[in-house]
Amino acid sequence: MTDSPFRPFETSLDRDRALAQLRAATRGADDGELFLERRRSEALLFDDGRIKTASYDASEGFGLRAVRGEVAGYAHSSDISETALARAVETARLAVGDGGGTMAPPPARTNRHLYTDADPIAGASFPVKLETLRQIDAFARNLDPRVVQVSASIAASHQEVFILRPDGTEVSDIRPMTRINVSIIVDQDGRRETGTAGGGGRIGLDGLLDPADWQKKAQEALRVAVVNLDAGPAPAGVMDVVLGPGWPGILLHEAIGHGLEGDFNRKGSSAFAGLMGQRIASPGVTVLDDGTLPDRRGSITVDDEGTPSQKNTLIEDGILVGYMQDRQNARLMGARPTGNGRRESYAHAPMPRMTNTYMLGGKADPADIVADLKDGIYAVGFGGGQVDITNGKFVFSCTEAYRVENGRVGAPVKGATLIGDGATALKQIRALGNDMALDPGMGNCGKQGQWVPVGVGQPTVMISGLTVGGSAI
Repeated sequence: MTDSPFRPFETSLDRDRALAQLRAATRGADDGELFLERRRSEALLFDDGRIKTASYDASEGFGLRAVRGEVAGYAHSSDISETALARAVETARLAVGDGGGTMAPPPARTNRHLYTDADPIAGASFPVKLETLRQIDAFARNLDPRVVQVSASIAASHQEVFILRPDGTEVSDIRPMTRINVSIIVDQDGRRETGTAGGGGRIGLDGLLDPADWQKKAQEALRVAVVNLDAGPAPAGVMDVVLGPGWPGILLHEAIGHGLEGDFNRKGSSAFAGLMGQRIASPGVTVLDDGTLPDRRGSITVDDEGTPSQKNTLIEDGILVGYMQDRQNARLMGARPTGNGRRESYAHAPMPRMTNTYMLGGKADPADIVADLKDGIYAVGFGGGQVDITNGKFVFSCTEAYRVENGRVGAPVKGATLIGDGATALKQIRALGNDMALDPGMGNCGKQGQWVPVGVGQPTVMISGLTVGGSAI
């Protein structure tokens, strides 16, 4: 077949000639692919009663990779042409040299579709999006006379990817993404506090532009802001902590999830390296990474190497049973790819990354878990955090937390930070609620300068002996 343009989008690149170039780049290699991408994104921010920014971005390009052993040669260009591809071949071949590797088999095929391929940017006109933002602003300001500032944003993107392998295998995926975010500042007697809520997923804008959806987000943002108006300084010391369901799973994602990615374990730099088959968590703790959840922010029909996403069990009843793998690390570790080879864009090489990472629920009533907390913190909202992958040590700030004494939830506290390490925290889990929930669809994960959308989730969880850092107001 000749003169066959690429799909799903047209390029000037001929498929057969591109395949010949790819084969030249990967001759003697263990693996490799040509990754083509087209992405369009739109973002609107309504702030202080007016449109502050309105942006529309479009980009396209390719990434060519040749892998041999632990080395990968990668070249990319925003110019999808035979000339640019020929230059990329020269770069990629530097990793292969004169080696005689055996090309890895292609990924399995799938006919599964986890989300719509409709363009969410075209799902609503610009005037409709602008009017929705105005309505959000007016609604939020009318909720409470203490509201002094409202920020609301709408974001949508449409990504098309096409992967060509040296054996001629072709894989494509069309990935939508949408999100609405609301932030509210309230003022009471000169004290100002902020509350934020939002979410979305790989869905169209229709549901998010429905007043029934964004009004709940505005009400939640206001609730968090008002709670913090009455917050006192957080206590400090080692104490038991109860984490709420859903978004607090971000602590699980950061403190534990990264440590279970294949590359860190292959290199021995993870706190969980060499512990396969051993107990690393309390009995009853089961953690999964699942890219197959329909319409979720972290889901992918196929990863950025063409491997279908999977539901991967990482920890089962406290025992380490799996890592997240891309193709290169899986091959080097004698494991199978798990559909976790992800990249930010065509300008980045893939690496093992999380999708939707969550802890399964237990049998305990969440109210009973809190009632069992004698002296500690009940944390239901989280902001930013930092983690050291080599030892799992983490520091997370709470955006909504409460003092608990003798099983009774007391006043909210402000400035609480949770300090610990993932390996120890896993073994100090004392109770799991029956209320496992996923986050509303607002997570992004950074690793080695690359950002990808992710999901998190967990039930209500009690962890004993965490260090809580307090802060005066």
